[in-house]
Amino acid sequence: HGPVRLCARPVPGDSADAAVVTALDLSPYRSSADTLLFASLALDAVMLACTYALTRLAVGRALRPVRTMTDEATRWSAVASEERFGSVARPDELARLGESLDALLDRIRALLRHERQLTRELSHELRNPLARIIAELDWLRSRPRSAEETRAAHEAVADAAGSMRTICDTLLDDARDSAAALPGAGEVVSVLRRLADRAATARPDVEITVRGPEGGLVAGVPDALLERIVSPLLDNALRHARSRVAIRAGAGPGGVRVEVGDDGPGVPASFAPQLFLPGRRADPGDGHGGAGLGLPLARRLARSAGGEVHHEEAGAAGATFVVGLPSG
Repeated sequence: HGPVRLCARPVPGDSADAAVVTALDLSPYRSSADTLLFASLALDAVMLACTYALTRLAVGRALRPVRTMTDEATRWSAVASEERFGSVARPDELARLGESLDALLDRIRALLRHERQLTRELSHELRNPLARIIAELDWLRSRPRSAEETRAAHEAVADAAGSMRTICDTLLDDARDSAAALPGAGEVVSVLRRLADRAATARPDVEITVRGPEGGLVAGVPDALLERIVSPLLDNALRHARSRVAIRAGAGPGGVRVEVGDDGPGVPASFAPQLFLPGRRADPGDGHGGAGLGLPLARRLARSAGGEVHHEEAGAAGATFVVGLPSG
């Protein structure tokens, strides 16, 4: 471990009394070793820095399409765009990411569409009771009324307000996918008579008849939900009827059957396939105030309760809609 390395060898021959000794200074070797050590450390540091820079550049370039796809997904979701990633050929990993983002965009679009649909349905269903309230208030302001008339007006306003609350509760429950789980049963004929009494004030020139067994016909849905299913059909019948609307209730295959018919012009054969599509009307310029949402709402609510709504093709004039519901 000293600064000099020694080497001894005996002199060959008969006499072993002599030896040759050499010495070598180790300082240059140790200096070279130290220099090599520091150089290797410096080279390692440079290699690590270069490796980091190259890795960062390579990963950044590899993830650039992902960043672009993320920005596009954010922009498309904000405007509910129809654009999707599946229309462009990509590597397998990015293709799977694109499929996941497409599914997410579809869910967002479905939620936005459902929210808009709920808003339209609430607006459509609240229009009639709100019109009743406005009419009663205008009538109260137009001239003095007796105590009996004032009390009747207050009852009409309270009934319309209660109807609005029921509409909101029913539609919001259905929007939360809980309408099918609502407990209860509804006595069909009494609900239909109540709806007919309310509707008679809208068109006093139209005769509304309700036929069915009293007290013996029970549907497996609550009264409020039964009203919301039949009410759009009755409104539609009143909107197109000339002089008569007939409501018939009875037992049907596997449950309860309710028919709502009118003596109006009926449903054009060319429009029948679009009858239950939201926002579609056979004649938008017919002067009626419908928005084309009542029939789709009635069918959706009936299906949520395990029932169905369909248009019955009949040879007689007018249109007939049939509601099928499970029995209570």
